[in-house]
Amino acid sequence: MKKILVVTDNLPEQINGVVTTYKNMEAPAVLDDHHIVYLGPNDFSYVNCPGYPEVKLALATNLAKKIETIHPDYIHIATEGPVGLRARIYLTNNHIPYNTSYHTRFPEGLHKLLKIPPSLTWRYIRWFHKHSGRCLTTTNTVKRELELQGLTNVVAWTRGVNRQYFVPAPRSVNSKKVLLCVSRVSAEKSLEDFCRLAIPGTHKILVGDGPQLKYLQATYTDVEYAGYKTGHELASYFQQADAFVFPSRWDTFGLVMLEAIACGTPIAAYPVPGPLDVVEPEVNGCLNDDLALATIRALELDREVVYQSSLRWTWQACWEIFRDNLIEV
Repeated sequence: MKKILVVTDNLPEQINGVVTTYKNMEAPAVLDDHHIVYLGPNDFSYVNCPGYPEVKLALATNLAKKIETIHPDYIHIATEGPVGLRARIYLTNNHIPYNTSYHTRFPEGLHKLLKIPPSLTWRYIRWFHKHSGRCLTTTNTVKRELELQGLTNVVAWTRGVNRQYFVPAPRSVNSKKVLLCVSRVSAEKSLEDFCRLAIPGTHKILVGDGPQLKYLQATYTDVEYAGYKTGHELASYFQQADAFVFPSRWDTFGLVMLEAIACGTPIAAYPVPGPLDVVEPEVNGCLNDDLALATIRALELDREVVYQSSLRWTWQACWEIFRDNLIEV
């Protein structure tokens, strides 16, 4: 069985698109005679990033020895944080082949959070992925964005949805239309755009947790805040919602959009990377720079048609693209 080492700055128990992607590839990988192992912050000493505890800052000492002990057939660097950076330096300096992935629009996110000029962050992104055998990213839209920044080794990489949980289900009759948003609750997600929606006859529910939650709770009292949810409980929120609102302009993909349409719930979003590659306008969702207008139009869509549009998204296809772009050590 071939061994794939995924170097990551995420903990395995974290709830985000990066962790979800690799976990969902594990089963098809085993069926294809491959085994995924991880090297992350939990293998070193780490602290939470001040003001943003979801980000882990690890001191990746003895990383080279740990990689040698694992003795992988392939090495994939999943993130550009401290662990990924240390692996990138070690592997490049020792001429060990590897590939990478670009999951998060760091230039836009760091500018939103810390006012760091995007030009500086793009310089780091170009340098980080320069010697990667392949740089996998989430969609063709983001692929083109990276290529415009000078990267030439980029491959579009699809995503899937866990149909054990996210399927259509009988729905309750509500006096108001339910607008749902599921997200990490942090400033770069533009959740205030969702909370500010004032569409008559609707009720807004925000599922998730994060550093901005207390602020939103104090500022937007007409929103129901449900906290973190997983599994069947999370799926129930998608199934009972009348529309899923995705206000982020920052994500490269947004797996929650696939979970929504797999339950038959249409998407309302901005016409930006991520939604541009998932939303089929007037089929499974609506895109508009006016998020309220996109939401109103999404509420009119046929849920069965929305569900049918989700069937092309599979974790098997995600795994096959990942497998076919591995670089042998």
